[in-house]
Amino acid sequence: MKHQETMLNTLPNIVKESPLNGFSACDIGDNHLFINMDTPLRKDAFKLTDEEKKQKIAHHFAEIMEVLGLDLTDDSLKGTPERVAKMYVDEIFSGLNPKNKPKVALFDNKYQYNQMLVEKNITLYSNCEHHFVPIMGVAHVAYISSGKVIGLSKLNRIVKYYAKRPQVQERLTNQIAKELQEILGTEDVAVIIDAKHLCVSSRGIEDNASSTVTSFYGGKFNDSEKIRELHSYVYNS
Repeated sequence: MKHQETMLNTLPNIVKESPLNGFSACDIGDNHLFINMDTPLRKDAFKLTDEEKKQKIAHHFAEIMEVLGLDLTDDSLKGTPERVAKMYVDEIFSGLNPKNKPKVALFDNKYQYNQMLVEKNITLYSNCEHHFVPIMGVAHVAYISSGKVIGLSKLNRIVKYYAKRPQVQERLTNQIAKELQEILGTEDVAVIIDAKHLCVSSRGIEDNASSTVTSFYGGKFNDSEKIRELHSYVYNS
């Protein structure tokens, strides 16, 4: 217990606080709870350039590897800190940077299609913000046009953008939905995510069979008939 207290005292003050009903920071992560609907970014999050971030991450990740007892002079390991840094900044956490947000063009709904459009089984890769291990699954996205339509591939890109950051699934679901509502100018948006969390399957309870389903139903999708219709497209076809 003394050792754990000493370790916690070396963490930033924000980590040591108990921000939710007396739960410690470790308790929140282990129970997969979340507090903020927005991704928690510092105001100076983009003070460093991407290259500067990679250099710092590589330096600190090399220290982690050293602490674990790994031999960084080994040919297989010597490039790992730089590879991890590049992966973090350019790939799996690229959605933290607004400059990577997909540019979206809207088009008039000239076909006058006024039923729901469903893009299902969108491949989703994210990372749990509590343990920095993968979240893998699919997203199903639907909307009803209010006069404008969006290119199908843009739906995939919006999912990918918000997934490429440390996440909790509930927040990710809402962020995708809110972004689509704003872009399309309609409340009539639905998002369902079905995903496996490696923080559940590869550690902790080590349950590889379970998956997590979250949903957002806006506007007309709050109607039970519309929900059943959406589910019939997603799950029965």
